[in-house]
Amino acid sequence: MSLLFTTRKISVTIVETHHEFGPPPDSPSRKGAVAAVVDNPFVGGYVADLSPATDELRALGLKLGELLIGHLGGDPDAIDGYGKGAIVGAAGEIEHGAMWHIPGGGGMRAALGKGEAIVASTKKVGPLGARIDIPLTHLEWSYVGSHYDAIEVGVPDAPRPDELVLILAMAIGGRVNARLVGGFGLDDRGQPGVPA
Repeated sequence: MSLLFTTRKISVTIVETHHEFGPPPDSPSRKGAVAAVVDNPFVGGYVADLSPATDELRALGLKLGELLIGHLGGDPDAIDGYGKGAIVGAAGEIEHGAMWHIPGGGGMRAALGKGEAIVASTKKVGPLGARIDIPLTHLEWSYVGSHYDAIEVGVPDAPRPDELVLILAMAIGGRVNARLVGGFGLDDRGQPGVPA
């Protein structure tokens, strides 16, 4: 079977936060993102059925997820946050970015071997060098306030008009010195009056 999404390049970003104006953490928080620059096979006209992309995108999500886990130290059990997103080149449409959400997130969950919460996501159509903030939330329960965060991602020479930048992001630890007023912790899940 021929590939729909030929990969031109992969870019990895890792951010470690050692200090955030208050007490230093016991260990730095870490977050990272992996971005694959791929051909967009659906440019040039409206395509009603995008489902032929599903299996290949899920396999790409698994591959990128495993790659990012490796860059974050190799232990999937240490990872407790995630997110995803896409930048669509100017010849494409926003729905071409949306087709990454379910298979990309599913591939990342398979790489991690866990992930109950929805994978927060975003997408946009943009020019060469476009950047995007990928939302991060706790992978077990999206309401964990300490893990509301984001990581900025971009590839300087992408996306070309007929390309996609497909992004997965992960985190180890929430924000350094997190103290969100009214925020929930993982132990609050299932308590009366708390969102499910």
